[in-house]
Amino acid sequence: MYRFVEPKPTAKLRVPPRAKEGKGKNMATIGFIGMGNMGTALLKGALKAFTPTELVYTARTDGTKQRITSETGVPFAPSNAECANACKYLILAVKPQFYDEVLKQIHYVITPEHVVISLAPGITIAKLQERLGSDRRIVRAMPNTPALIGEGITGLAYTDSDYQEEEIAVLEKLFGAVGRYQKVDEKLMSAVVCASGSSPAFAYMFMEALADGVVQFGMPRKEAYAFVAQALAGAARMVLETGQHPGVLKDQVCSPGGTTIAGVAALEQAGFRGAVIEACRACYEKSEGLG
Repeated sequence: MYRFVEPKPTAKLRVPPRAKEGKGKNMATIGFIGMGNMGTALLKGALKAFTPTELVYTARTDGTKQRITSETGVPFAPSNAECANACKYLILAVKPQFYDEVLKQIHYVITPEHVVISLAPGITIAKLQERLGSDRRIVRAMPNTPALIGEGITGLAYTDSDYQEEEIAVLEKLFGAVGRYQKVDEKLMSAVVCASGSSPAFAYMFMEALADGVVQFGMPRKEAYAFVAQALAGAARMVLETGQHPGVLKDQVCSPGGTTIAGVAALEQAGFRGAVIEACRACYEKSEGLG
């Protein structure tokens, strides 16, 4: 459960003073720049592991700032630069097209002590270091929106030798609070976008289509969505908990001459697998192009 704290109307963020370089004690909070769907999901999920006073964020509009602080009790910073100045771990949760603007605003604030966590598909660590400094430490992360309910999966890419054990522990605590996480080679980050970053949308489309198919036979839509959603949740859990190949689990449902194999045959005839693979190709190429 999230802890909702009603903020004081006049409460302002207190920016901690800078400590000497290399001490690692000048920043004590996790900061978020951007409160879109992903930034909000991560902020609210982080409240399972961190207190509101350990977090800070900023957003483009005053209305968003007031709403998020009212819902979570997390203080907001007046600007992107002040948010960066107030934290050690800085999450860039803005769309790729806004990165140039944001990096211009924060580059003079970011120090080698910071851990900058980029959520942008396609923008490499090297590209970010070109803008922020070659000695700046960058983590690439690709979470997904189920992080909001603690069921996310995040791909992480970073160089282990750049971080102390306690810093890696904070990263694991943060992304562990919103679900599972897996460290991957940076060259696979666009593949992670396909596998988990964008795929919830594909899953919702399938659920909607499947429910439509059931509604035509008289089931009320609300019940159809309940059956479909639980079936998919259970199927996913079977893969995760049994460790069996999805094809093996599929075969276990398909009785010879039965209803399921008839449906599988219809999906194959309609190009179901090919459509999914093509969706991944389009998603991957778009992600790579954003860089």
